Amino acid sequence: MRGFKNSSRFCVLVTIFILHFGVWCNGDTENMTAQMEKNEINSLYSTIQGFVGKWWNGSDLYPDPCGWTPIQGVSCDLFDGFWYVTDLNIGPIHDNSLSCAPNVEFSSNLFTLKHLRSLSFFSCFVSPRHHPTSIPTERWEFLASSLESLEFRSNPGLIGQIPNTFGRLIKLQSLVLVENGLSGEIPQNLGDLVNLKRLVLAGNELTGKIPDTFGRFNQLLICDLSRNKLSGVLPKPLFGGLISLLKLDLSYNNLQGEIPQEISQLKNLTLLDLSNNKLSSGLPKSIQEMTCLEELVLSNNPMGGFLDVLDWYNMIKLTTLDLSNMNLTGEIPESILKLKKLRFLGLNDNKLNGKIPKNLEDLPNVSAIYLYGNNLTGELQFSQWFYRKMGRRFGAWGNQNLCYSYGLVSTTDVPFGVKQCEQELKYVIDVEMNSSFVDFQSSMGYLNDCWILRCFVVELFMVILLLLK
Repeated sequence: MRGFKNSSRFCVLVTIFILHFGVWCNGDTENMTAQMEKNEINSLYSTIQGFVGKWWNGSDLYPDPCGWTPIQGVSCDLFDGFWYVTDLNIGPIHDNSLSCAPNVEFSSNLFTLKHLRSLSFFSCFVSPRHHPTSIPTERWEFLASSLESLEFRSNPGLIGQIPNTFGRLIKLQSLVLVENGLSGEIPQNLGDLVNLKRLVLAGNELTGKIPDTFGRFNQLLICDLSRNKLSGVLPKPLFGGLISLLKLDLSYNNLQGEIPQEISQLKNLTLLDLSNNKLSSGLPKSIQEMTCLEELVLSNNPMGGFLDVLDWYNMIKLTTLDLSNMNLTGEIPESILKLKKLRFLGLNDNKLNGKIPKNLEDLPNVSAIYLYGNNLTGELQFSQWFYRKMGRRFGAWGNQNLCYSYGLVSTTDVPFGVKQCEQELKYVIDVEMNSSFVDFQSSMGYLNDCWILRCFVVELFMVILLLLK
């Protein structure tokens, strides 16, 4: 009876194992026996050969590029029982990735990969002098039904303009064209890509104005047009439509004019970087309505105006505030002391005056404060602990009428480049000299009486000489 029970239990375990193993095998068999359509294979091989060279023919791949030995940088998925390429990454992204040939070519077969979702090129077009290459302007519409991500990164040999036909990629969610050699104006019809969540065109030679059509990007989360040669004013429609935007970086361009009041409509923005442009007309009061801002960088603009025009306590999430070299005037407002999350404060190279608020050292997270190159005055009243903690990350030099109080710090923990207060210094010197004189008198006290006696003897001798005459 016990043997029968053990036998039954064994049969149950075997049955469970067979069922489980059978399901796994059947699923895996379906995947491994699936093949790639011949046209898809030919298109893929021709595309890769155009970028890496004719020497590559995929002969070592069996049974196909999506089987046991897939190509590094190529991903596939099943559609109607066949493998199709969904991701194609060209360039040395990984250690064993296929590197591009010097004479790179775009094969027309690239546009026949009908299920392609992601296409990227990294450090593939590297020689603008010997092998300059332009992005094809035609046939991008053939990828419009599938392509969601398109990236060209670190390709200095990729020159020419951004094709207008990119505007036909209506499913595109990410367009990244960073650190290439692209030039010319940004196509207006990129505004048709209403599904974009990320737009990065940084580090090129793009010129002209920011298209008004960018205001249609109501799903956009990241917009980075930095490090180009864009000019003109900031378009008001841009701020009215980017309701989902989290990060906006327009730094290192030639943008002019004022910051529109409409910028306050970017309610979700956490980073705003407009530094290194030619913006003017002062700080717009509407910035204080951007209560989600964590990083505000407006440095190196001839902005002018007053620093205390804003109620800074409304922006309590700020961790970085860089307003250096902006021709700002007035005093440092007390409301900045409400920014308890602040880590970096840059107010250097302005025309600020008045005293530095002592409570700056009470900001709990601050690790760098730069106030140099202003007209700040008075005595610094920070503690020795503060100077020791900050070191040269507290920059107050270059303020001629600013000094530090000797009595609050030791000789080793002093603010770099700041002089000691003159009146206090004179007092200290007098005290030290008097102290030294007293010490000297104390040590030489036993000679005083002798000195008086000697003087008396000398005078008596002189009287006697006169009488003898």
